Amino acid sequence: MQLQHQMRKGSTPLLILSLLAEQPMYGYQMARELEQRSEGYFEMKEGLLYPALHQMERDGLLKSEWRRVAGSRRRKYYFITEEGRKVLASSVAEWTTFTEELMRVIGGGGHVEPKSIPG
Repeated sequence: MQLQHQMRKGSTPLLILSLLAEQPMYGYQMARELEQRSEGYFEMKEGLLYPALHQMERDGLLKSEWRRVAGSRRRKYYFITEEGRKVLASSVAEWTTFTEELMRVIGGGGHVEPKSIPG
């Protein structure tokens, strides 16, 4: 489980940027969208999501503004910046290469059975 947690944590900025490249969203909306699209695999808890959003905003990848939508309370919406779009493109390329190389090492196509470890 620790490896899975670290992999999810490492992919958080990529996931957030990919959502915001489509449209501005507020935090809870992002969490629900990620969970829905991944059929529950990416369950983004507040303790991971909001610190990531704040750091990405400090890094210039996102901007935010408070909005009041008819019939609801004020919500903080996040928008991807031009720098965020550049980082998204670079991150997609890096993750694609990483995934391809990982699969080449552990056994390529389709379902991967764990290799026996010599010992």
